[in-house]
Amino acid sequence: MPDQTSLSFGANERANALTLLTLALKEDLAEIGDRTCQALIEPTDRAEVHVVARTHGVVAGLPIGALVFDALSNRVAWISETLDGSTVEPGQVVARVVGPLKDVLIGERTVLNFLTHLSGIATLTQRFVSETAGTRAVILDTRKTLPGWRSLAKYAVRAGGGTNHRLGLYDGVLIKDNHIAAWSRQVGNSSLAAAVRQARSKSPKDLTVEVEVDTLSQLHDALDGKPDIVLLDNMNCDQLKEAVQIRDHAAPHVLLEASGGVTLATVRAIAETGVDRISIGALTHSAPSLDLAFDFFQIES
Repeated sequence: MPDQTSLSFGANERANALTLLTLALKEDLAEIGDRTCQALIEPTDRAEVHVVARTHGVVAGLPIGALVFDALSNRVAWISETLDGSTVEPGQVVARVVGPLKDVLIGERTVLNFLTHLSGIATLTQRFVSETAGTRAVILDTRKTLPGWRSLAKYAVRAGGGTNHRLGLYDGVLIKDNHIAAWSRQVGNSSLAAAVRQARSKSPKDLTVEVEVDTLSQLHDALDGKPDIVLLDNMNCDQLKEAVQIRDHAAPHVLLEASGGVTLATVRAIAETGVDRISIGALTHSAPSLDLAFDFFQIES
C-alpha cells in the first residue's frame, strides 16, 4: 500500500468528483428518474449490497461512493471495508451499501463507473511500479487523461504507488519540440539551452523547468541551459544509458526522464539504464477497468 499521507482524497479530488457525479446522475435520470425502479420497486424496500472485487487489483475511488449516495439520498450508508491503495482479491468485499433499495439501484452504475475506472488506473500503475522495484526510477503519469478527470486519475496513480507529473500547463514548464519550433522562428535561435534560460528567466523561481530532447546531441545542448529535468523522448536503452553517462559527467543535478511507448515488457530494462523518472501515458489513457460488482446481501420489504 502506498503512503497514505500522499493519498489524501482532498478538496480538489472531492470537487472534481462532485462535478462529474452530478453530470453522471443527470445523464441517467434527466428530470424524470429511474423508470424501472418507479415501475418495480416499492419506497419501503431496503437492501444491503456488497461491492465485491471479481479480480485481483488495487482499489481507488472509495470516497466517491459516499458522495454519490449522499447526492441521491441522505438515507443510504456507504461503508468502506478497505482503504484506497489496498490490494484486493477475487471475492473480497471492498464496501457495503445499506439503505432504500431504489436509491441503491439508481446509484449502482455511477458508483461502479468511478470505482472500476480509477481502480483500473491504480492497478496498472502498481504493475509498472512492481516491475521497476529496486531501481532508482519512479513511475509518473502524464496529462493524457480524460477531460475533467485529471485530479481523480492522478489520485488513482498515487493509489497505485506512482508519482504525479505536473497537473497541467500552469504548474510547470515543459519545453517540447513544437515550442522550440515556434520560438526559434521568432528569435532566430534554435538552441535548447537558450530556450531553457529564457523560460527560467520568465518563470517563478520555484517552478520546475523541463525540456524534451530526442537525440544525444540535443541533450548536450539542453544540459548547458541547466534545466531541472530533461525528457528523453523515444530513446532506446543504449541511448538512455549513454544519456545517463553524459548527464553524470556534465550536470549530475539534472534529472533524466524517459518517455515514449513504455510498456510492461520494456519498463524494467528502461529503469535499469539509470534514468530517474519514467513517464507513461498509458497509465491513464489505456488502463483496463478493474472488475467490481454490486452483490445483493439482503433485501427487506
